[in-house]
Amino acid sequence: MSVIFHRIAPLDDLSEGRSLVLSVGDLPVFLCLTEGEPRAVVNRCTHMGSALTGGRVRRGSVICPDHGAIFNLTTGACAGGVGYPPLRVLQTRVVDGWVEVAN
Repeated sequence: MSVIFHRIAPLDDLSEGRSLVLSVGDLPVFLCLTEGEPRAVVNRCTHMGSALTGGRVRRGSVICPDHGAIFNLTTGACAGGVGYPPLRVLQTRVVDGWVEVAN
């Protein structure tokens, strides 16, 4: 089965530490630039289903604004030993100046 990518945002709309919340079909996507690379995860904390919207992006991770859980944006893993399930990480690529996301 081949992976289908969806054009989601111009790369120029991203900057370190700033996030965008967009949709790919019905899927809410939290998109940011970290360490120079676009990263995308499903915009839902795995603790209580809260949106990550407004969560601080720092050192390759996002901090849930509701509960403070820290998730690695590359692996989705929860840091700090809290033990929440990992975030669903979406594959990204840049084509012709646009970030594309596979769902």
